[in-house]
Amino acid sequence: MTKERLYLFDTTLRDGAQTSGVDFSVNEKIVVAELLERLGVDYVEGGYPGANPTDTEFFSRKRTQNAIFTAFGMTKRAGRSAANDPGFQEILSSSSDACCFVAKAWDYHVRVALGCSNEENLESIADTVATTVAAGKEAMIDCEHFFDGYKANPDYALDCVRTAYQAGARWVVLCDTNGGTLPDEIFDIVTKVQDVVPGSHLGIHTHDDTGHAVANSLAAVDAGVRQIQGTLNGLGERCGNANLITLIPTLKLKASFADRFEIGVSDDQLREITAISHAFDEVLNRSPARQAPYVGETAFTTKAGIHASAILKDPQTYEHVTPESVGNQRRVLVSDQAGKSNLIGELTRVGIKVEKSDPRLDRLLAKVKERETEGYAYEAADASFELLARKELGDVPRFFEVSSFRVMVERRFNAIGDLLTVSEAVVKVDVDGEVRMSVAEGNGPVNALDMALRKDLGKYQSAIEGLELIDYKVRILNGGTGAVTRVLIESHDTKTHRRWFTIGVSSNIVDASFQALVDSITFALLKANAS
Repeated sequence: MTKERLYLFDTTLRDGAQTSGVDFSVNEKIVVAELLERLGVDYVEGGYPGANPTDTEFFSRKRTQNAIFTAFGMTKRAGRSAANDPGFQEILSSSSDACCFVAKAWDYHVRVALGCSNEENLESIADTVATTVAAGKEAMIDCEHFFDGYKANPDYALDCVRTAYQAGARWVVLCDTNGGTLPDEIFDIVTKVQDVVPGSHLGIHTHDDTGHAVANSLAAVDAGVRQIQGTLNGLGERCGNANLITLIPTLKLKASFADRFEIGVSDDQLREITAISHAFDEVLNRSPARQAPYVGETAFTTKAGIHASAILKDPQTYEHVTPESVGNQRRVLVSDQAGKSNLIGELTRVGIKVEKSDPRLDRLLAKVKERETEGYAYEAADASFELLARKELGDVPRFFEVSSFRVMVERRFNAIGDLLTVSEAVVKVDVDGEVRMSVAEGNGPVNALDMALRKDLGKYQSAIEGLELIDYKVRILNGGTGAVTRVLIESHDTKTHRRWFTIGVSSNIVDASFQALVDSITFALLKANAS
């Protein structure tokens, strides 16, 4: 039997960015888009061109290779033509493949928020879709407050979705904007909507205010919708959006969905979902949810007792799916072979080929576990993981060694009475037996160390000319002024356009930063040497 196709629409970079405390930079948006490409979603909604400088810059060029790059915006304003609406035109002219326009589907909001008539709102929906399609872009209408609007005035809510579909919208998305609708209501209303729009053109967008966003999305699929919108780790305003990290394994691994539907995420991509989820949390500079379904640290952890005893005999007794299928691991029955399987998968992903019988894998596995106990998190630091692996496997040349470093921070008044803080760093580096000492001042101790370290690497200097450090994140792991600190640094090579992440952990924030800096430069030299 031929399976029906479900389409995954990610709105992390738009609706997820509404989360309190989350403010993506352009570079962070690029990194998240790469994670989404790695996961295999069909649509990446990158933001609202023209709404702010970050989104405008992000949409200055296409940011995806495989996913449909989607811009978000509002339907054209009532009383204006599409050609005479600057906001609408900016969305249309962005470097996007598709445009998703929000439209009011609740007559109460049409009156209060838009201040126009119901008929004018329908005209705006129709003109917006028709103009977008004529411009050669895929058009979507996001029917805001649809379910509450349907309950209040079903005829008008249906008029909105009918108008969008008849005007040529590829998808008409039904939104539970306030997040208060329950699964049985979702199923019932979506079933009735298909009297005017076929399910093959319907999408679902749910919020988690009652804790039912994932359940509501699955109920909508059962009722007939074929596009699901959500975010990484359930990011979103208030209580968040439907969590794609939970939805994707459910759709792939649960027979009630997997037997009927297929999605664009392969089995290999599914095995990366834990790493992707954790890497995204590192971008946000927050700890992963330990009890998150499928991907949490404790999702497949069982404490001692009869459960653990049963799992030792047969893991299926207390595991609804295999942890390896989602890139996670069992925390009670942790055999060397299971650990090796996960490790080999990570090595393969970063381009390192090694036989499972290679005895060096045991040493590497022990080293990784030791480092993770200390606070390292390699899911978000591929470059540091690759360096650690290659060093243990004897595959990293000795480019340089740091003999010592010293950093000084001085706070003083200058000659005209202004208070200044000056940072100065001294680094001694051994390059081919020759010790080179470099001194540099910087905007803070880490910047000073970075400049001093990269100032003179002898014959390797030309290989790091394009190296830039573009992001720096600090995580306090266990509290207090003497706490263990994790530092994550993002680097970019302007010549090769390669970007990578490195990590350092120490109770001394400067030492942790320096570890990550050394890894960053070593990785740049490794890649330059390989090419």
